[in-house]
Amino acid sequence: MPDTARPQSPPVPSSTLPDGLSRVALWTAAAHAAECQREAPYVLDPWAADFLHTAGFSAGPPGEGPLQRLLPDWAVVRTRFYDEYLVDAARSGCRQVVLLGAGLDTRAFRLNWPTGVHVFEVEHPAVLAFKDHVLDWSPPTCGRRSTIGVDPSDAWAEELLAAGFDPRRPTAWLCETLLYHLQPHAVEAIVGTMTELSAPGSVFGAECVNAESASSSFVAPFLDALSATGIAWHWQLAEPEGWWAGQGWEARAADLFTLPYVIQRLSPYLPLLTEAAAKCVFLTTGTLRD
Repeated sequence: MPDTARPQSPPVPSSTLPDGLSRVALWTAAAHAAECQREAPYVLDPWAADFLHTAGFSAGPPGEGPLQRLLPDWAVVRTRFYDEYLVDAARSGCRQVVLLGAGLDTRAFRLNWPTGVHVFEVEHPAVLAFKDHVLDWSPPTCGRRSTIGVDPSDAWAEELLAAGFDPRRPTAWLCETLLYHLQPHAVEAIVGTMTELSAPGSVFGAECVNAESASSSFVAPFLDALSATGIAWHWQLAEPEGWWAGQGWEARAADLFTLPYVIQRLSPYLPLLTEAAAKCVFLTTGTLRD
């Protein structure tokens, strides 16, 4: 694990900030930066504050509702959940890890990977250039890191293969926040490519918005505030297990409140969490079906 005390990269002039650097990625970085100040952080991302400084970014999610207050802690919980999923998958034999829509993800640099893991990051080339500017030649903790500079909502299979990806080997895929911002046909195309490139034993992780909670009093005001900024949650599912089964994967949505760190971190929000609110998103994982 790298030292958390790092000199900050110089700010990039606003005119050169990458168009693909989303506010969503920076909101997550802000949550990680705040988490680093805790005595026992669930996620330790030494570069998070530097991303914000370099981008000259200090805004938070729009609006002032209960969901907005919960979001930073939710981002930390989600990151911790998929941190554990990826490391467990790698230890179980998935030595290829593909981060689709990698954004400002630093898992290649901060997780305790087993030997021989190759992490691939698929993201808009300008975002990768911005991230590498901040990372400033920091050594990865995985065996190898490859970046694939292409918009993940476009075709990327050939570029991934050219970067050394082997479709004969089991892979751990992660679409942490990418999919629900896309239209359903784009999601189906991405998942279809992911399925075609997956060998037996491959696994995936993806956050999915619960369609049955989107109109609730807990979620709807936030979606309205997001819409005013040009951001939307287009892809929503009511039954993630059934949808993923149709794509060739045996999936399940995590029962988050069985996880000690979730209970501890989200307990202050329990008075706000009706059943609909508590299940407004699904953290799904799954395995390629035989």
